[in-house]
Amino acid sequence: MRAAVLHETGQEKLEVLDDVEAAGFGPGRVRIRVRATGLCHSDLSAMSGVLPQPAPFVPGHEGAGDVVEVGEGVGNLKPGDRVVVCWLPACGACPACKRGQTQLCLAGFMNAGTPNFRRPTGDVFGFAGTGTFAEEVVVDAGCAVPVPDDVPYDIAALIGCGVTTGLGAALNTADVEAGSSVAVIGCGGVGISVVQGARLKGAAEIVAVDPVASRREAALRFGATRAVAPDELPDTRQRLTAGEGFDYVFEVVGRSTTARTAYENTRRGGTLVVVGAGAMDDFLQLNMFELFFDEKRILPSLYGGGDVLRSYERTIALWRAGRVDLAGLITHRVPLADVNEALDQMRTGTALRTSIEI
Repeated sequence: MRAAVLHETGQEKLEVLDDVEAAGFGPGRVRIRVRATGLCHSDLSAMSGVLPQPAPFVPGHEGAGDVVEVGEGVGNLKPGDRVVVCWLPACGACPACKRGQTQLCLAGFMNAGTPNFRRPTGDVFGFAGTGTFAEEVVVDAGCAVPVPDDVPYDIAALIGCGVTTGLGAALNTADVEAGSSVAVIGCGGVGISVVQGARLKGAAEIVAVDPVASRREAALRFGATRAVAPDELPDTRQRLTAGEGFDYVFEVVGRSTTARTAYENTRRGGTLVVVGAGAMDDFLQLNMFELFFDEKRILPSLYGGGDVLRSYERTIALWRAGRVDLAGLITHRVPLADVNEALDQMRTGTALRTSIEI
């Protein structure tokens, strides 16, 4: 089958090969024919080495398709089921799951070091234990979540990561208060989903902050009340909050510099939500006095900070009701053969989300 492979960490281009085989099928596993996958910035971070991922590997963790085959012991899925790939499934039995914090379950990471694919030249890993830039992928049954047939593949793929992460940061992690002021730093697909979540919660002011003009314009279409370049944020803060700062600031970039900016623009007693996935050697510096005196809450948000399956269901319900726009997030569509074009679009910021049709 065909798959896009990164041979070495640090390379900027993927090679689309036709000699790749999905590996690992057996009891408790399912084989999925991938129909669409979204390109998430985390894929770029894994390619560059910001996020740890053994190579060679097939990127992609935001995918949807059809079940082709189910292994022994899989009772909740059958061939033909439409599914979204969940890269962080919950086992239901670990301490985190028993506490109701299923997004902190580590079961999904247990397979991250096991190759998902093979080629004549050797084993190939899948990013985050999945690897959806491929025509087929074999995953644990818990990674294949059924979705209704009226949910298009490209929409379902977005629910698999970016939309769930962004909406959940506003709805679950921050639980944005109606009438509050919000700033969102970084307005790609995840940041725009944060904007939509803040709008759903009734925020009075939603300021989108991004250096790319097209993303600022998009944020306004999705519910931001203002959209500014990073150097305009201090003046905006002064005009809207009399210099006090915003009630909620979301950092959706994954860098210590933008996290520090987010902290400084959060009012005393306000909430900073860290959504972006950053590097292990990039440290956010806070002094102990400001941490104590300002009493700002710092809330990391992993995968939307809530039960993933419930979040999927909620997103589909909101989409059906017209309360969130998911189709509008997909600004580009390319076939798998043009995956490197999609990478360039993501790097330059010209795409919110690119759907790769497989």
